[in-house]
Amino acid sequence: MNDKKSFYITTTLPYVNALPHIGFAMELIRADVIARWKKSQGFNVFFNTGTDEHGQKILDNANTANLEVQKYVDGYAQNFKNLIPLLGISSDVNFIRTTDERHIKSAQEFWNKCMTNGDIYKKNYSIKYCVGCELEKTDSELEKNRCLIHPNLELEVREEENYFFRFSKYQKPLLDLYKAHSDFVVPDFRFNEIKAFVERGLEDFSISRLKSKMSWGISVPRDEDHVMYVWFDALINYISTLGWPENEAQFIDFWINGNPTQYAGKDNLRQQSAMWQAMLLSADLPNSHQIVINGFINSGGQKMSKSLGNVINPTEVVEKYGSEALRYFVCRELSTFEDSDFTWERFNEAYNAGLANGIGNLTSRILTMSEKHLDALIVQHQMLNIEAELEKFELAKAMNAIWERIGELDKKIQETEPFKLVKTEPEKAKEIISELVAGLGGVASALMPFMPETAEKILKYIKANKKPSEPLFLRKDA
Repeated sequence: MNDKKSFYITTTLPYVNALPHIGFAMELIRADVIARWKKSQGFNVFFNTGTDEHGQKILDNANTANLEVQKYVDGYAQNFKNLIPLLGISSDVNFIRTTDERHIKSAQEFWNKCMTNGDIYKKNYSIKYCVGCELEKTDSELEKNRCLIHPNLELEVREEENYFFRFSKYQKPLLDLYKAHSDFVVPDFRFNEIKAFVERGLEDFSISRLKSKMSWGISVPRDEDHVMYVWFDALINYISTLGWPENEAQFIDFWINGNPTQYAGKDNLRQQSAMWQAMLLSADLPNSHQIVINGFINSGGQKMSKSLGNVINPTEVVEKYGSEALRYFVCRELSTFEDSDFTWERFNEAYNAGLANGIGNLTSRILTMSEKHLDALIVQHQMLNIEAELEKFELAKAMNAIWERIGELDKKIQETEPFKLVKTEPEKAKEIISELVAGLGGVASALMPFMPETAEKILKYIKANKKPSEPLFLRKDA
């Protein structure tokens, strides 16, 4: 019998209308860090990611590319799946696609539950619609009649008969949920944003499209004239990936008992922490446990966009610096919750300072002395306690604590100079070197969820009492 505690974590599902960018790579890496850490704590972890593949933008792009839409999404979905080995993501991560048959069945069953509970109805409506967001926009979300997130796109005015979800019904239940769970959304300033949004009042939102106008979606149960709105369909992936409703045991294990945790970007705040939570309440299902909201990655002070030509492809970063360097950068050098800036110059500086001259140089110095002066190496690693930071998803603080320890070990070498002391006080020198190895082992162990390949290399060298055969990180020119 498996008596392990369960833990569930998921990224959002990126929309397959473009190649993967560094913003999603950051989200995937950070979720992987938490998944790896929870496993190390003895949890049975279900880690989910995947791709969102329905909607107007997908259909338009496939038509523009003169491709059958399923072939179009198959190609793009593979690009995102390739991120898993590229970024050193846990090999047992689950990958759900919203075109999977299991997801389609789950979405239709979820619709039926909301319909049975009186939360889905039909009406004619006219809205201002942003194709970029695939969302309706209220006047308060617009500036000069343009979407704040996609100001380059003209809004569409849409008039048609659609199915609607009774979002307005869930204002009080959502506020009650937020009150009962003081850290439901992390960080707190994002939590304040969504509470303010719900407090202003909620409007029912459209959850279907006429198939005659937009055919690429999941068919609405018992109404072949409509397909589900992409956001309604996509959010359900968080439980369809668990096999809901058929796989009741897995659903109970991970969604009900696994503290389901969702990583998302700040542009997903409303969808993850309000819309999805209302949908779960409607379907009589438990809410998420926590929503963790990242900031955006800008490039040279500007929002990344294809038109500006400043989009950073994670594949390019990995090809030049390696996956461990990218994992280091997004966990330590980028703000955990605020917007951050990426430039190649900044990345190169961080790489050389933190990796080549930091952990790489320290490992070489300590293990060179150890190999030369310690015969039998039996060292108890000096473990670092970064659990409090990880519990709060404060990855940069955790990484800074590790690098503070690296600095302390460097300082100890400079102050004690055991490589000189060995000539006059060999036993004292050996004692200091043993302490340095113990400290390095603690650093490597703490690094395991963040930079698993590097951590494993260091621990392997310590066990063998051998200095690295080559530098962990070669210095690079910008």
